[in-house]
Amino acid sequence: MASQQRPPIDKEKLKKKFDISHFDLNAVIRGVQLTGVGAHRALQNPNIFTSEHYRQAAIAVAAGIAIRILIAVPIYGVRILLWFSSFIFSLDNATWDDTIVSSLTFIENHVLQIPLFLMTLMRYLTPTLDTLFMDSLRWVDKTYVQKHQSDPDPSKLRPMYYPNLKQYAIKDGSTQSSSMAESLSLFLLRFVKRGLISLGVFAASYLPYVGWLVLPAASFWTFKEAVGLGPASVIFGTGVVLPRRYLVIFLQSYFASRSLMRELLEPYFARVHFTKEEKRKWFRNREGLLFGFAIGFLTLLKVPLLGVLIYGIAEASTAYLITKITDPPPPKAQMREFAASQVEWKNKQKFLSLSLANMDKIHDKPPPYSVDDPFPRRQSE
Repeated sequence: MASQQRPPIDKEKLKKKFDISHFDLNAVIRGVQLTGVGAHRALQNPNIFTSEHYRQAAIAVAAGIAIRILIAVPIYGVRILLWFSSFIFSLDNATWDDTIVSSLTFIENHVLQIPLFLMTLMRYLTPTLDTLFMDSLRWVDKTYVQKHQSDPDPSKLRPMYYPNLKQYAIKDGSTQSSSMAESLSLFLLRFVKRGLISLGVFAASYLPYVGWLVLPAASFWTFKEAVGLGPASVIFGTGVVLPRRYLVIFLQSYFASRSLMRELLEPYFARVHFTKEEKRKWFRNREGLLFGFAIGFLTLLKVPLLGVLIYGIAEASTAYLITKITDPPPPKAQMREFAASQVEWKNKQKFLSLSLANMDKIHDKPPPYSVDDPFPRRQSE
C-alpha cells in the first residue's frame, strides 16, 4: 500500500497564528502612556470641578469606603467565627486559621475581582459616568480647536466628535436594547459566569497530579488568540514554574483589564451601534493599545478608598482615547456606514509613530466626510 502523503503546511495560516501585530509591545506601551496623558487632559477640564461633579466625587469616595466595607464584612465574619472557635479549640499553635482568612482575601480581590465588579456596577445605577464621558469629549473638542486656532489652514482641522455623537440614539452596547433592567441583568450574568469559571479553574489547580498544569494551560488557552501561539507558549512555559499566586494575579489581571476596557468604552458603543462581529474585530484590531490603557488604570484603581474616584477619571480619559483611535462621527443618518468603516484601525502605524506631544496630528488629513457635509466624499477627492 502506498504511503499517504501529508498535506503541505499552509504557511500563511501558520504565519497568521503566530502574528502578534495587533498586540505588539509598541501598542501596549502607547496604551500605558495614554493612561497618564488622558488623565492629565481630563483633569484640566474645569467642568469636572463644578458643584455637581464635586458632589459626585464625594459620592465616589463614599462608595469607595462602602466597597471596602462590603469586601471586609465576610473576612471579619470569618475572623469572629474563628475567635469564638478559639474558646473551644486551641489555635495558639495553629496556622490554618490565618490561611483561611488570607485565602478568602485573595479569592475576593484577585480570583473574583469583587472591587472592580462593584465599581463597574455603578454604571447601571447612575448615569454619571456616561455624562462624564460626553462632557470630557466636548472638552477634548474644545481644547483641540483652541490649540489649532492659529493654524493657517483651518480646513485641515478634524471635525468635532461631540456634536454628532450626542445626536446618536443610546442603546446598550452589547444587546442594542434601551432597557436598563436587561442591561443590568446581562451584566450580572456575565459576572457570575466569569466568577464561576475563575473559581472552577482556581479550584482545579489544587487537584493532585494534574493541578500544577491547570493554570498554565488556562493561560495558554487565553493568550493564544490574543497574542499568538509563540508568546502564549512562552507564557505556558513560564507558568509551569511560576508560583500559583502570581500566575492567578497575572491571568486575572488580563481578564480584568479586558472587562474594564469594555465598560469604559460603553458610552461610545451605546451610541455607535456595531454588530457583534464588528465589535469583536474592533477590539481585536486595537487589542494591544487597549490592554496597555486598561492595565494602567487597573493598577491605579487598587488605591484604597480612591478607586471609584479614579474610575471616573478613567472614564473621562477614555473620551480622549476615542479621539485617537477612531474617526470623528458623521451625522446620525450615516451611523451604520460609519460603524462598519471603524472596524479596522486604519491609522494605527501613524498613531504609534507619533510622539506624545504630537498626538493631535493623527487627524491632519480630514476623513472622507465632515460635520457640515451630510454626503460622504469619495476617497479620491
